[in-house]
Amino acid sequence: MGDDPARLYRLDGVAHIAGVINDELYISVCGSFHAQPERCIRSMRRQQGMRLDDRYVPYLQMAGLYHLARLNDRWFRLDEALVSAFVERWRPETHTFHMPFGECTITLQDVAYQLGLPVDGRYVSGCLSEFHIYIDGGRPPWVWFQELLGVIPPPSQVQKYAVNCSWFQETFGECPEDADDDTVRRYVRAYIMMLLGTQLFADKSGNRIHIRWLPYVARLEELGTYSWGSAALAWLYRCMCRVANRHVVKLAGPLQLLQSWIFWRFPQFRPAGYETFSWPLASRWAGYNPSGSEKGPRVRSWRLRIDRLQSREVSLLINN
Repeated sequence: MGDDPARLYRLDGVAHIAGVINDELYISVCGSFHAQPERCIRSMRRQQGMRLDDRYVPYLQMAGLYHLARLNDRWFRLDEALVSAFVERWRPETHTFHMPFGECTITLQDVAYQLGLPVDGRYVSGCLSEFHIYIDGGRPPWVWFQELLGVIPPPSQVQKYAVNCSWFQETFGECPEDADDDTVRRYVRAYIMMLLGTQLFADKSGNRIHIRWLPYVARLEELGTYSWGSAALAWLYRCMCRVANRHVVKLAGPLQLLQSWIFWRFPQFRPAGYETFSWPLASRWAGYNPSGSEKGPRVRSWRLRIDRLQSREVSLLINN
């Protein structure tokens, strides 16, 4: 950090949210005013509205995404005030939370246990930018989309290379009872694209699915060879780094992983009444509904509780 302490509160030239807290606390001590910053992030997450058909299960198991699909069948709500207080302690330089007792972070072990995702295998790459170069035969992406899913969305449902979630849900919400194998596979592809686009790799739009996943769903039998857990963790890190900017309030990514990790690693922050173990571990908090009270005061309350944390109050075991 050198001799300039102000650099602690900047990241790549962008102001860190922690700097706002530090500045306003200092002003408050000087007597100018007595307010603390109360920024509360807004989660950009959409529950997938497509039914988990029994005919999809073999494909999802083969892809290593079955447990994630089961999690999606249960409603999940993010405690935005709690997550906001943790984001204030996120350092993009190290991808760790700076806590009173030291540093900690979400690891691949957490991903495997919390979401039941595979963390070994081929890396997910080449689809986040210029994905069209991975299309077989150099075909236009929308031509390939129609070949794989049997239909093409109308222009009103498309924004560049992203399709509205509502169109996916209306078009592929229910697989016909008399569907043949090819039709089932088309519905499976749509389901997996929605699953990836809403539960793991959601962006801040919150309502669109990018067709970058076509190269993966084109080969359903190969989906299980990828390390989806590693990709999900990397995406969460990236989203956390973005929202650490004091000017950003929208948080996307695998937020169920983040919240479940907090509850498992910091037992005193767990909601009461959720004592039943189930797999994957994040399913333990299914149905949790955070307080609807004003979020600003709740951010301050969580911040204070984190400030008082001691190392003995952190769980190092995943099965406690």
